[in-house]
Amino acid sequence: MNIHPARYNQPEINLTPLIDVVFLLLIFFMVSTSFTRESALKVDLPEATTHSTEQQGAPLQVEIDKEDKIAINGKRLINNQPATLMAAMKAAAGNRKQPQIIISADAKTDYQSIVTAMDVAQQLGFKRLSLATARQQNNP
Repeated sequence: MNIHPARYNQPEINLTPLIDVVFLLLIFFMVSTSFTRESALKVDLPEATTHSTEQQGAPLQVEIDKEDKIAINGKRLINNQPATLMAAMKAAAGNRKQPQIIISADAKTDYQSIVTAMDVAQQLGFKRLSLATARQQNNP
């Protein structure tokens, strides 16, 4: 004879696996979302055309060597400060409102120098800006 009443365990929901899945989903969505980058430079890339464009005089050559020294049309600047670069670009542009600016930088130069030159050109209102690159040589 069984005098003691039968004990039944109360059913429980184990929340540990549920919490693990929620955290994994949270991590997945955080990693897979795309974040917008705010940039001070607004670069609008021009569309390629096949017809020749009208040139407004010789282009303005901005050269940056591997020591981050800047030269404009072959004349080296005394320092790399944005104010000095702005004055030199203004003087080299003369009375041209939109000169073609070609930035030639050494492959080992600091990118900040290139961005500074682009930023100064933008502040002066120059929109015709291009970066010079070397063609890749195919080795057999």
